[in-house]
Amino acid sequence: MTTQPTLQVTPAAAYAGDIPAPLAWQWVQSGQAVLVDVRTNAERAWVGQVPGAVPIEWKQWPGMASNPDFDEQLQAAVPEGGKVVLLCRSGVRSVAAATRAAQLGIEAYNILDGFEGDADANGHRGNLGGWRKQGLPWR
Repeated sequence: MTTQPTLQVTPAAAYAGDIPAPLAWQWVQSGQAVLVDVRTNAERAWVGQVPGAVPIEWKQWPGMASNPDFDEQLQAAVPEGGKVVLLCRSGVRSVAAATRAAQLGIEAYNILDGFEGDADANGHRGNLGGWRKQGLPWR
């Protein structure tokens, strides 16, 4: 028997909390949150993307330099007083982005395991967890 992940918020020190992808999707579908994908444009093009997610790179391909327009783009994407759920590849860059969003006064949540999850023993992603593995919408 497969157990379903607990759909709850785990508080975080520097932002509102960490949440499982199914809870993030519920919030987005009900209009409670804006989904922001902080992966690079290249990652979204090559690996896949979530329909309706707002693309705002945290780091920019190919050099992985910080996006100098991140703050402005995020503030434009999230209505004042709204909340944001942040998605990256494995849930690492989205922690940094959630921390920055909180510093900007935005209620921010990191989506656990990201889009592809952690790498398996062979270094492959997408097998252990993440948005896609959980059967959530993507293309």
